[in-house]
Amino acid sequence: MLITLPDLLTADQLRQCRQALVQAEWDDGRLTAGHLAVKVKDNQQLPLDHPLGRQIGDMILEALGRHPRFMAAALPLRVLPPRFNRYAGGGQYGNHIDNAIFNVPGTALRVRSDISTTVFFSDPDEYDGGELIVQDTYGEHRVKLPAGHAVLYPGTSLHRVAPVTRGTRYASFFWTQSLVRDDAQRALLLELDDAIQALTRQLPDSPELSRLTGVYHNLLRQWSQT
Repeated sequence: MLITLPDLLTADQLRQCRQALVQAEWDDGRLTAGHLAVKVKDNQQLPLDHPLGRQIGDMILEALGRHPRFMAAALPLRVLPPRFNRYAGGGQYGNHIDNAIFNVPGTALRVRSDISTTVFFSDPDEYDGGELIVQDTYGEHRVKLPAGHAVLYPGTSLHRVAPVTRGTRYASFFWTQSLVRDDAQRALLLELDDAIQALTRQLPDSPELSRLTGVYHNLLRQWSQT
């Protein structure tokens, strides 16, 4: 299930973040890559303990908590603190699947990467290439969204970032452990939730709404893991 979140960040937030990211000092992204990923990873990242990363990351997490589409689609249990990368001068990240488990820096907590998220900080006309390319049973999905938009996709997906041949691509990326581990089950719950919301607008007094809402919560109760 691939879901986009339009306008996660405001124009003022984007302007402040972009100015800070452009001026930041970046590390070689391969420093955080595993023994296989290091062979295909060519980008830059903010150090995990960088104060700017924590500041912008908290802004992103606060925005996600207010975004009903994220809450409905992700059903989040834990969210790893956002990380930040920079692609320029042909930088890319070849085909890979993200690690299944991530440690939360500075804590004993671990997050299972059920859902991957990318938040774009550069507009599409600012750079050439740089598409996030996600593969699933229906083929390849090429994602290049306006600044401030985000995309969610299964952490189990094979994916890559195409080479950036002009300009610079700034983005945040992180993972969510969902209450519902299985992507197909999350998709069914989201479809049911969307139908309930539509019926609530069209037939607010229908007694069937209570029954459908009960089905939703009983499925969530059956499938959720806390």
